[in-house]
Amino acid sequence: MKTSKSNIVDMTVGSPVKHILAFALPLFIGNLFQQFYNMVDSLIVGNFVGANALAAVGTCGSMNFLFFSLSSGLAIGIGVIVAQYFGAKDEQNVKITIANSFYVIAIASISVSVIGFIFCPQILRLISTPEELINDSITYMRVTCVGIFSVALYNGVAAILRALGDSKTPLYFLIFSSVINVVLDLVFVIYFNWAVFGVALATIISQIFSAVASLIYAAKKVPYFKLSKDLLKPNKLIIVRSFKIGTPIALQNSMIAVSCMVLQGVVNSFGPVIMAAYTIISRIEQLIQQPFSSIGMALTTYSGQNMGAGELGRVKKGLHRGTFIVLIFSLAMIPIAYLLGKNIVGFFVKEAEVIDIGYRALRITSLFYFGLGMIYVPRAVLNGCGDTGFAMINGITEVICRILYSEILTRIPAIGFWGVWITTGFTWGTTAIVCIIRYKRGKWKTKAIAKK
Repeated sequence: MKTSKSNIVDMTVGSPVKHILAFALPLFIGNLFQQFYNMVDSLIVGNFVGANALAAVGTCGSMNFLFFSLSSGLAIGIGVIVAQYFGAKDEQNVKITIANSFYVIAIASISVSVIGFIFCPQILRLISTPEELINDSITYMRVTCVGIFSVALYNGVAAILRALGDSKTPLYFLIFSSVINVVLDLVFVIYFNWAVFGVALATIISQIFSAVASLIYAAKKVPYFKLSKDLLKPNKLIIVRSFKIGTPIALQNSMIAVSCMVLQGVVNSFGPVIMAAYTIISRIEQLIQQPFSSIGMALTTYSGQNMGAGELGRVKKGLHRGTFIVLIFSLAMIPIAYLLGKNIVGFFVKEAEVIDIGYRALRITSLFYFGLGMIYVPRAVLNGCGDTGFAMINGITEVICRILYSEILTRIPAIGFWGVWITTGFTWGTTAIVCIIRYKRGKWKTKAIAKK
């Protein structure tokens, strides 16, 4: 059910499949543009600066994920609250939650930005970043930390719009910001010769654009963002609830990031060639994850609205439909990885050794894509229903798996550095099983924040 003033959609009525796919498609396109930032960074750095610079950018990937997760995870929690109040038709609490979300986002993102800027050299050395890469890595990381607030602000506004059923509007701003990012990448790296610094700066400027543009649009076009002065006063209950729901998700993502940093440390111990191959495969995996992530975000909103409306049967249908979509996509990606993998890896670098290792690694991880997808589907449903406490268990599972599997597999002489990518696949599979078990236990049925 759409309003005449915006793209708001009521998911508590109508076909679950239609809602999920219609909601997920703009998310998928938007996620591709987000990944386009990283892909362009890698392509430009790899081709115009060199493999060492690409490895320096890659070694910051898990740190970026950690710092962004601490702030953006709270945005997801805010979206869950808004979705449930919207499903319950509680307009007043929707507006109160939106007003107080800005306090939550500001506190979290600024704190993380300062900490990351100050301590990134120590963290980079903690994960065994080679000395020949350390200066470029610090430069890239510190510039990125400056932009954490803009990332968190955009994610906050986007999460709220999506909670209201609008997945289209955030896409438009991402498209424009992506174009800006590409143009600035080329100008800063090729024309000004700013190398890694230029890549990071281009990304930050584009993220600021998307944050400001989305906020202006929401304030002018979305009725729920039209807030009176009394609603702008800090509301302790909503702020506490936002942190209570969002913190487990933020910590889950942070723990996943820490586990990725541990694995990055293992990768770094094998030298720049393996580091470059790992960076490329990570970029490809980020692209592969986008359909899963899009279905997941759609299911979070869908489950949140239906949970608020008391429609538990529709929540279950959503999970079943999401699982089927993930299965089809996972199976379709395997032959692509095997037949075109070498060409795909070759887009990033020219070194034959890196291409060969990357291609073999891609064939390994492609066999585990369904496990990756089945992390997103049940986890998204649980989050949307308010069972975000499980997110901590989910994060701990990934930490244990990445540390345990990598320590065992990479020490086996016959496996060696290939154990890095086998670890990734085993971690996906194990985590998916844990998510499914949690859903089957049914605790999510009692976790409603708002009720109609």
